[in-house]
Amino acid sequence: MERLPYATSFRDLFAYQLAKGLSKDIFEVSKQFPKEEMYSLTDQIRRSSRAVGAQIAEAWAK
Repeated sequence: MERLPYATSFRDLFAYQLAKGLSKDIFEVSKQFPKEEMYSLTDQIRRSSRAVGAQIAEAWAK
């Protein structure tokens, strides 16, 4: 990926790209959690991992 001198979108930010990649990794790891944790711990971890990228995008809009 070619680096621009400045970001034109939140998608260009390294922090956002890293957060998105880690969110996918967390989702894959959470598939291995015990079934009894599926609706409590697993759901909470997945939602919080997606929230990081969403917060970056929201901050960019402001």
